[in-house]
Amino acid sequence: MNTLDFSFFNWSVVSGFVLKGLYFSVQLTLIAMLGGIVLGTILALMRLSGKRWLEVPVAAYVNTLRSVPLVMVILWFFLLIPVLLKRPLGAELSAIITFTAFEAAYYSEIMRAGIQSVPRGQVFAGYAMGMTYAQTMHQVVLPQAFRNMLPVLLTQTIVLFQDTSLVYAIGAHDLLKGFEVVGKNLNRPVETYLIATVVYFAICLSLSMLVRRLQRRVQIIR
Repeated sequence: MNTLDFSFFNWSVVSGFVLKGLYFSVQLTLIAMLGGIVLGTILALMRLSGKRWLEVPVAAYVNTLRSVPLVMVILWFFLLIPVLLKRPLGAELSAIITFTAFEAAYYSEIMRAGIQSVPRGQVFAGYAMGMTYAQTMHQVVLPQAFRNMLPVLLTQTIVLFQDTSLVYAIGAHDLLKGFEVVGKNLNRPVETYLIATVVYFAICLSLSMLVRRLQRRVQIIR
């Protein structure tokens, strides 16, 4: 194959493979985003609790995962968890657990910065009104922290979507895997990977433009 030839790309033929992969990539992104933000917020609150018995293990968890390549964490979960549980998880479930746990470390740092961006005076005002720590966080601090950090949270989610392509390492059928199957079946891997690159670029660029618009709206509201 000396020249590029895209005439082979018949959407009606390849759509099943590609859409199946896109569905899992989007599903993985949304589940890991929601689970990661919830778990990350809990980790951030634990790290800001002022109690060393909570701060130290959380800091160790966050720093460890942020210091290890994601593909290695994916392989660890896929290979080690079934050994510990003595039962197979499957590539898709393993990927969901891995991404949720891994992204929680990144979301926790974002939320920690968001919580710290809220003036301490508002916390004290909540206490003065008779609120408990939990009520102050729930009703005063966290809503502002989420609003302040929403563009950063969404930007991290775009990175998360890009990272879903790494699940090919354990054989999960994501968007990249869908294109890989098409390339192998049609014996056109170069053209297929080029098309996959364009698709990833288009999706991520569109999401980035939405985040920038949202960021401007948040700044106007402030």
